[in-house]
Amino acid sequence: MALQKNPIMVLLLFGLLQLIVVTKSENTTIQGCPQYCGSVKIPYPFGYTKGCYYNTSFQLTCNQTFNPPKPFFQGSNVTILEIILEDGELLVESPIARDCYDKRGKLMENESNQVASTISFSQFPLSTRNKFITVGCDTMGAVGGERGRFFATGCIALCNSRNDVVDGSCEGIGCCQMDIPKDVWDFGTISGPILNNHAIVHDFNPCGYAFVAQEGSYNFSKLDLVNLKKKNTSRVVLDLAIGNFTCEQAKVMDDYACRAKNSECLNSSNGPGYRCKCLDGFKGNPYLLDGCGDINECLRPINPCQERWSCENLIGSFKCSCLKGFKGDGKINGTGCTPIDHTTSKFVTTLSIALGVSTGILILIVGSSWIYWGAKKRRLIKLKYKFFQQNGGLLLQQQLQSHQIETAQIFTADELEKATLNYDQSRVIGQGGYGTVYKGILTCDKIVAIKKSKISNTSQIEQFINEVIVLSQINHRNVVKLIGCCLESEVPLLVYEYITNGTLSDHLFDKLGKYSSLSWKMRLNIATETASAIAYFHSSISMAIIHRDIKTANILLDENCIAKVSDFGASRLVPVDQTQLTTLVQGTLGYLDPEYFHTSQLTEKSDVYSFGVVLAELLTGQKALSFERPEGGINLALHFISSMKEDRLLQILDKNMIIVDEDIEAIKVVANLAKWCLRVRGEERPSMKEVASELEGLIHKEIHPWGPNSNNNQEDMNVEETKYLLESSCLHAHIGSSNDSSVRFKSMLNENLQSYRSGR
Repeated sequence: MALQKNPIMVLLLFGLLQLIVVTKSENTTIQGCPQYCGSVKIPYPFGYTKGCYYNTSFQLTCNQTFNPPKPFFQGSNVTILEIILEDGELLVESPIARDCYDKRGKLMENESNQVASTISFSQFPLSTRNKFITVGCDTMGAVGGERGRFFATGCIALCNSRNDVVDGSCEGIGCCQMDIPKDVWDFGTISGPILNNHAIVHDFNPCGYAFVAQEGSYNFSKLDLVNLKKKNTSRVVLDLAIGNFTCEQAKVMDDYACRAKNSECLNSSNGPGYRCKCLDGFKGNPYLLDGCGDINECLRPINPCQERWSCENLIGSFKCSCLKGFKGDGKINGTGCTPIDHTTSKFVTTLSIALGVSTGILILIVGSSWIYWGAKKRRLIKLKYKFFQQNGGLLLQQQLQSHQIETAQIFTADELEKATLNYDQSRVIGQGGYGTVYKGILTCDKIVAIKKSKISNTSQIEQFINEVIVLSQINHRNVVKLIGCCLESEVPLLVYEYITNGTLSDHLFDKLGKYSSLSWKMRLNIATETASAIAYFHSSISMAIIHRDIKTANILLDENCIAKVSDFGASRLVPVDQTQLTTLVQGTLGYLDPEYFHTSQLTEKSDVYSFGVVLAELLTGQKALSFERPEGGINLALHFISSMKEDRLLQILDKNMIIVDEDIEAIKVVANLAKWCLRVRGEERPSMKEVASELEGLIHKEIHPWGPNSNNNQEDMNVEETKYLLESSCLHAHIGSSNDSSVRFKSMLNENLQSYRSGR
């Protein structure tokens, strides 16, 4: 009774109970061993005094000359900032490479550190949760692995004005970033100029920087172009791993490290070895005998049940209950508690996903508790289902019924978990910046591709909605089909048709010999099919679509090497009365339209430029961006155009491409077409409809009356007539002609184009 009258005492008691629950399992190291080095907690298996570490791989040094003391790896100058056993990670300090210049462009050696190395001498690899980042307006940064897998890459950050730079954006204007691969131990970074030693941009950017940093720990700001030189180090994540054995091998050994009763063993996903973790519902140190203690979920500040009184703690788990007349698991992150009402489930099934094609309305119903409701701007509103049913459901139903509606198949979370073996690593078929694609086998034995976003946040939901809306309007044989989606999961899930033969990028840049080389005719077919799909986006549907990320990695190939364009998360719908959109620059470096890059004005010609880069890759077998090429040739588009001007096309063709003599003329035409697409000014580029027409003309040349299989001999064609045709030809007027091209072949192309324009 006294407690009920004194709410402060209740809160104090509640806090004390929480403390007891947490500290019961907070035994972090061996008794008698120091738990801290300065302010850094040192949990077992790590330690820095004899008998306090698992083996010498986990032996640290606590340097007392610092105030407070700092822990280091044995024999290394890499500072350890934090050891996180639960996540199997270590946070360490890494130096930033920098190159600084005076106004005349002279290197200021006392302020520069162009090469910076992070050598830990440990067995802990660099985590893929890091990013390599380059900052500057005249900067090329590079990173390379020191041990383990051979790894070297880099990126370029450029800008002309501080006004071009966007806070928070690291897409190439003042800042660029790249992923870190697996199996890399220790690394070095390099920072250097690419244009004028910062002389032109010196007033707002005297230095360039290159560093590796924990994903999310660095947020780019235009102020960093001046002030980043005040920062000497970054936070980097290393993955914890024990030995070189798998869990199965380690469990039979005397020194098996997972000693706690309620712990489990996890194989390393980044190189050899394993690590230990407390089971779900337990917390503590899995490397100690009694290290994993039960968590009382019911005493957490944020209760897992819809009603706190309904929570019951269990060993390693908890249980929530619903009132009579309600159903569900009672959990906030589960199905919750909903009235037992059969009309509700019917309504949910009917409206689980509906797209108003003409209005842009989207409604997503998650389970039967929460509703995400969006309109043209795709800004989501979260409503309780009961409230929505009473206040908005009937009105929205009427709106949907008055418009053309398209529906997609709805999958449950359980269905997709079973289809992917609970998203097993062996089912991964692709990974990107926004998520992972898994191979799924449904209960009907149908194979699908399931795209799972990395995290659940506003940007991911917007990507999800954008892709559904765009794909709902597309019906083309060369576009990957959206089959359906899952609305129950924590992160968005989209289900596509499964394309069996990898990406065009896989085939062109295959270093493992997994794919056979593509012949010229196959490459021409792929280019034609891709161009046909993009032209369809631009001009054959009610509201034009700009893809915005055309690249070889987004062109899938089926078993017959038929192209399928994919990944519409960055695409934009263009209203009928507009020809361009002002957007935040987005795309992939190397494929990005330079005009869009500098003006933020997105047009259909931006896709044309990206397709021009794809054509250059098909012809040369080289990547859009590669630091393996000599200086000046890093960007394939510039390298390709330069080679064309110097009449070196045949020297840069892919040596793995299977060609015959009669292919040379078509190759030259496609090369000129690529050059046309890569014009700097968008208005000087062709439309995708023109590009598709030119490529289709090449595909059909063998059945043309002037083609090589024709019975009509046109070798003696009147020269004056030929000259007239060439002078009026789109190919001649816009992309030039090769000195070696045959008159007959160009005339044939001209006729195809003229027929197309007259509406054949």
